[in-house]
Amino acid sequence: MTMKQRILKWFYPILMKLAGKKARVLQNEKNVTPLQSFYQLNILLNNGETLDFDTLQGKKVLLVNTASDCGYTPQYKELQQLQDQYKDKLVVIAFPSNDFKDQEKGTDSSIAGFCEVNYGITFPLAKKSSVVKSPQQNKVYQWLTDEKANGWNNQPPEWNFSKYLVNEQGILAYYFAPSVSPLDDRLQQAIL
Repeated sequence: MTMKQRILKWFYPILMKLAGKKARVLQNEKNVTPLQSFYQLNILLNNGETLDFDTLQGKKVLLVNTASDCGYTPQYKELQQLQDQYKDKLVVIAFPSNDFKDQEKGTDSSIAGFCEVNYGITFPLAKKSSVVKSPQQNKVYQWLTDEKANGWNNQPPEWNFSKYLVNEQGILAYYFAPSVSPLDDRLQQAIL
């Protein structure tokens, strides 16, 4: 862990105290079904394997854009705790991205090493990609941020560690802003 990463880890509780409870949470209140099936998507993982989302049917899926040099990076630990706590009903997938202020400069292998050594991550890490609207936007994030595909949501990631929760039927159910902790009661209630 670099000195900057240690400082950010130390600063994280203060950051969450300042922003956490006021953070944006969007909900698919009408339970609108997607126009394009979530289960038709897949991703290339950072180890070169492909994860087909049809293998995730029957579980909730939390998709999170991540970065190693962000004030929210300690959420990796909380994401792992969430994955461990709800392992029978939830799959967490991280999408490393360098879209916000050059906070993910690493390669796929260095990101995986950082996550494993510093946070004990066992959940899937996607290949590093862009999550913001652009011609290079990851196709999963195209689905998450386009109501024409997901049925209701156009909210792009506001920053690193924005969270999207897809329910067991492949319906995008929630968007949680970066300052909503993975262990926040609102997010845990959405999993239950």
